[in-house]
Amino acid sequence: MTDYDVLRVFCGPDGRHGNTLGVIRRGSAVPGTAERQALARKLGFSETVFVDDPERGVIDIYTPTLRLPFAGHPCVGTAWLLDVPELVTPAGPVGARLEGEFNWIEARPEWAPPRTLKRYDTAAEVDALQVPPPGEWIYAWAWEEEAAGRIRARAFPGRGDGIDEDEATGAAALLLTAQLGRALNIAQGRGSQILTAPRPDGLIDVGGRVRLEATERL
Repeated sequence: MTDYDVLRVFCGPDGRHGNTLGVIRRGSAVPGTAERQALARKLGFSETVFVDDPERGVIDIYTPTLRLPFAGHPCVGTAWLLDVPELVTPAGPVGARLEGEFNWIEARPEWAPPRTLKRYDTAAEVDALQVPPPGEWIYAWAWEEEAAGRIRARAFPGRGDGIDEDEATGAAALLLTAQLGRALNIAQGRGSQILTAPRPDGLIDVGGRVRLEATERL
């Protein structure tokens, strides 16, 4: 038996919404890849993180069906929870910092898994979308106010694993920021907020609010 924390990452200005995340701080309690994948499937979060070294920030990330070398909201949330300046992921080191109410990570867009970034003419069109059939990972977006960098977005993983829509998706925001080449303020899902900004060194900052929802026992 071991404890796990449930976080909400990329909460809105009112502290609500955000994408739920499971973090098992004592990753050694679940040592095998197959066992971790089975537990991630059982917990049912869009991502579950296993912490292998809390002091160095070494982590292992799983969806209900896949192991990921990098993912945005798990890194933002876990860096906040562990209060470390860096995470070590299979994709590479991820810098982290807390500024006011926002926790930020620094990551490379090439680390993000492929997504189809699908632009719509209006935010209302994005709001009206139905969940597409499984098969393609779609990030639907539209400008709310282009001059201010404000975007409306929704994310459809298309994996057929029970996560039909992702409430807030750091990796997709990372890819969109790289494509547009500018800082963004993204309103995603029911009320989540993601901030991003490209850096001269090729890294992209991704930030959001994090809340501890609960600590549970397996």
